[in-house]
Amino acid sequence: MSPNPPELLEVPPSRIRVVRDAPPRRGARYVLYWMIASRRLEDNFGLQHAVARAAALDLPLLIFEPLRVGYPWASDRFHAFVLQGMADHRVTAAAMGVTYYAYVEPSAGHGKGLLERLAQDAALVVTDDYPAFFLPRMVEAAARRLDCRLEAVDGNGLMPMRATTTVYPTAYSFRRYLQKSLAPHLVHAPLAQPLERAPARLAPIADDVRTRWPEAEDELLRGGVRALAALPIDHVVSPSSVLVGGDVAAQARLAQFLTHGLAKYHEERSQPDSDAASGLSPWLHFGHIGAHRVFADVATQVGWTTRSISTKVNGSREGWWGAPAAVEAFFDELITWREVGFNFAANREDYDQYESLPDWARASLDAHASDTREHLYTLAELEAANTYDPVWNAAQRQLVQEGRMHNYLRMLWGKKILQWTAHPRNALAVMIELNNKYALDGRDPNSYSGIFWVLGRYDRPWAPRREIFGVIRYMSSDSTVKKLRLKNYLRTYGPDQQLRFKIQNSE
Repeated sequence: MSPNPPELLEVPPSRIRVVRDAPPRRGARYVLYWMIASRRLEDNFGLQHAVARAAALDLPLLIFEPLRVGYPWASDRFHAFVLQGMADHRVTAAAMGVTYYAYVEPSAGHGKGLLERLAQDAALVVTDDYPAFFLPRMVEAAARRLDCRLEAVDGNGLMPMRATTTVYPTAYSFRRYLQKSLAPHLVHAPLAQPLERAPARLAPIADDVRTRWPEAEDELLRGGVRALAALPIDHVVSPSSVLVGGDVAAQARLAQFLTHGLAKYHEERSQPDSDAASGLSPWLHFGHIGAHRVFADVATQVGWTTRSISTKVNGSREGWWGAPAAVEAFFDELITWREVGFNFAANREDYDQYESLPDWARASLDAHASDTREHLYTLAELEAANTYDPVWNAAQRQLVQEGRMHNYLRMLWGKKILQWTAHPRNALAVMIELNNKYALDGRDPNSYSGIFWVLGRYDRPWAPRREIFGVIRYMSSDSTVKKLRLKNYLRTYGPDQQLRFKIQNSE
């Protein structure tokens, strides 16, 4: 049996959801961890729970990380980012003496049956509990096909997303909830290195599995364009020109932010010409780094502890953490604004539908849907950044080239799409399409929060009433130019840079 006391591996029950109830299979060969959202080997509640199960059953652990080709918006960009993480995992797992099986589907449907076959030799299956994109449907479908126990573990944020069934309509109300309820959860952080406690035996993988569903080759895991070319995915959306996926890159980005961005975060994060934002959202989305690790490293950087937390609950953005202003601002983004999206997606299946907007917002948008638009652009024109607005065009070019967009400009980007499309429903469809097609942090509860904020979610009515917007908050490029420093940003993502990007990607 494992020498690890069970309490060292325990994951809070509020994070564990039994998807298929059955006793662990007798005579099994391993415990299977099906890694689909928390794609990391550190600070991972799902992996930690799988290790605990393996230790309790005295079985080796098999980590299975698949990558399909048939998911919506599948492209070289998203595949490369995930594959680079898989390459990190292969190296780390080998060094830790744990079996890691990386499978990349060569054609749509080729991976069908692989999970069930691996589960046949498993005592139980542990996977990640993630509330958005196609993952919830995939997990529920797996529960219907598997003949063993299936448990899903929430490793998304500091607050367990299923700790409440209340859907909070504003960041203020969600912040009040956090101020009342979060502190006890802060003491339950995931183990930094859960694999150190895994049973020291390799999991056997059946020969028929290796033959029918061969493991991905190292060349493919490097995420190079040549290796990706053989896969039936979108090759027009190329890998990011500046961002690399994986645990190593995520930790490097966090270290850079702690050194160069955190101290000025509260004052400079909205300035495109500054480098004060964390830039961590792509790695958070793909699970290459966890919110607990980011939170802990920021706290360590400034010497903050939970003893600093205020007992006063008022929903204020400042003061509750008892931290420096920059840290207060960052924690509010990392926790309040990120996790309010998980709260919504976990409790509302229509989180990505127009009907999920607040009644007041939908009423205002519908009342002004027929207002005259001075400019109307097609999806193709918007995708090509072919508008009269140089600020909007620059933001769209950054999205297409790099897979990211400056956070403040993303708000303006959405507001202009509302102004330039024939109906607010069209605006929503365009925002979702462009964001999910190009953004490395798209298809995420947090990114849906941003898109729907444009249309009124988490906001309130604003006066005066305007054409098209009604009482939806208004933003303009003219006011943005006056408010922000954009000289370097516009130089970087101006028309000349767009042409250079097209030439480089056609060579």
